[in-house]
Amino acid sequence: MKELRISTDKRAGFTDITAEIRSVVGNSGVKDGLCIVFIPHTTAAVTINENADPDVQEDILDFLNDRIPERGSYRHAEGNSDAHIKSSLLGTSLNVIIKDASLVLGTWQGIYFCEFDGPRERKVWIDVIGK
Repeated sequence: MKELRISTDKRAGFTDITAEIRSVVGNSGVKDGLCIVFIPHTTAAVTINENADPDVQEDILDFLNDRIPERGSYRHAEGNSDAHIKSSLLGTSLNVIIKDASLVLGTWQGIYFCEFDGPRERKVWIDVIGK
């Protein structure tokens, strides 16, 4: 298992981690298998989405912020309930198929770390299984 560290510089944003994950897969020696990406945080997430137009990530953030505002009638005293909700909705893990030693992603797909409670130092755990 490989640990990737990410420093986020604002409260919310997406970081493209596709290249780092491709590198882990390439160095694993696995030709066919599965890449597991896990975020060990309750106020961050991971997603696969379009990587050709950065407006897509901004649209996703705008949509989430509109429906789940930072300030609301939340009970959680720490003041980051919106980040917990967003993390739960997007999810903290994903699996990507590996074929011929490469990630199987669509033409326009990238893998994104999603920060909802930054700035922070974050971890992404990547595990590659297969033959």
